[in-house]
Amino acid sequence: MAINASYAGRAYAATAPYQVSRAKIQEFAAATAATQPVHHDLVAARAAGYPDLVATPTFAVVIAQAAEAQLIEDPAAGIDFSRVVHADERFTHTRPIVAGDEISTVLHVDAITERAGLAMVTTRCELFADAALTDHVATVRSTLAVRGEDA
Repeated sequence: MAINASYAGRAYAATAPYQVSRAKIQEFAAATAATQPVHHDLVAARAAGYPDLVATPTFAVVIAQAAEAQLIEDPAAGIDFSRVVHADERFTHTRPIVAGDEISTVLHVDAITERAGLAMVTTRCELFADAALTDHVATVRSTLAVRGEDA
């Protein structure tokens, strides 16, 4: 099945909130070798002016990928995840993500371009720390390269 190009321009409903925990921040920081104390030590984070542990900037990908699953798991989208290569990821933060945040995400499919058996799917995840979707935290832009059956 080919990628369904009509999905370009689609926006999904906001996800259920992702509960940002100290443990998840610490695990991600350890996995990415982020050693700054604000990611591991509550006293250090508060001394730096944060209300709790601070996630690394790339932690937003954990939340964004959960939202992108709406597209990937939609059979009508025509994306075979076994043929996906992550081509690009960009982060723009309005403020740091901290432990205690409850992040809801709105997924946008910004573009789908097909050339020579390769589809490039560009998504944008808008992360908000409130149910009203007014406390913007970050934007995560991703591009997935989806190889066609002949590629």
